[in-house]
Amino acid sequence: MQHTIKRTGAGGARAALLSCLLMAVLALMLLPAFAAGPSGRGAPLRNPHLASMQIEIWPEFYRPAALVILRGVLAADAKLPADVTLRIAASSGGPSALAYSATAGGNLLNLEHEQNVANGFITLRFKVPERFFHVEFYDPLATGTPERSYTYVWPGDMAVNQLRVVVQEPAAASNFSVQPNLDATASGQDGLRYRSAELGAQVAGKQLPIKLRYTKSDARTSADILRPQAPDMTKKPASGAVTAGASDEVTKGVLIFILTVSLLIGIGTAVMWWRGRARTAGPEAGGGCTKCGTPRAAGDRFCSKCGARLK
Repeated sequence: MQHTIKRTGAGGARAALLSCLLMAVLALMLLPAFAAGPSGRGAPLRNPHLASMQIEIWPEFYRPAALVILRGVLAADAKLPADVTLRIAASSGGPSALAYSATAGGNLLNLEHEQNVANGFITLRFKVPERFFHVEFYDPLATGTPERSYTYVWPGDMAVNQLRVVVQEPAAASNFSVQPNLDATASGQDGLRYRSAELGAQVAGKQLPIKLRYTKSDARTSADILRPQAPDMTKKPASGAVTAGASDEVTKGVLIFILTVSLLIGIGTAVMWWRGRARTAGPEAGGGCTKCGTPRAAGDRFCSKCGARLK
């Protein structure tokens, strides 16, 4: 009996050792799968590397909100098509545009995507067939008071070799400031002022807040403020210039001529009608002979008494 117990104990030890080895092998096999999964904070992993990313913020341009534009360029060695996972603020309600192009500044083509809401973010998942992709969304911006502010946070979902930030100053805004400091300034073709800066490389997982502050009392958007106004018809056009005002002057002259001719025709028609009515009105209406006073009958051309010619 004692010998049997010893053999059983040795077999149990070997079984336990084998079980541990099997668990270790299984853990090694599952390790890549766990590494590829999302972290506890919800930040996506295994995204392709970006050669560059340009973040543009246009407050109150088309809408009383902040338009955020993300222009991404995949690294030259990226395997295409590339799976991309990118988060935007849940307050945006989702992207207003998601597209790709074959070249920088090329024609944008719509890109199908999936989205999921969690932890204050909308996670976009899409497959990019080319290196260039484009994302737009509108984020709420409080415009109830002249003192306005907005903050966008780049979530750091992708490593970027070169990050560039461009911020558009709204029309009729003053006391504009932005953090981080964007030193370069330029005027766009739309007449608005743009601030920009190259912020260098950004590692994956590192957030970057961009904070705007400005004063604006005009409730209209920049697009409405910049919309061309109707021409001032009181201004004298330059010599030789063909303007809408000059065209109107010509039109006015033609209308006056037409009205004058129409008036003359109307007067002539009225006179002819009156004469015809006088001829058919009877003796009293037609008057009498100027020589003898004999009343004239309708249609008479000579006096029936003295033969004088009737007028």
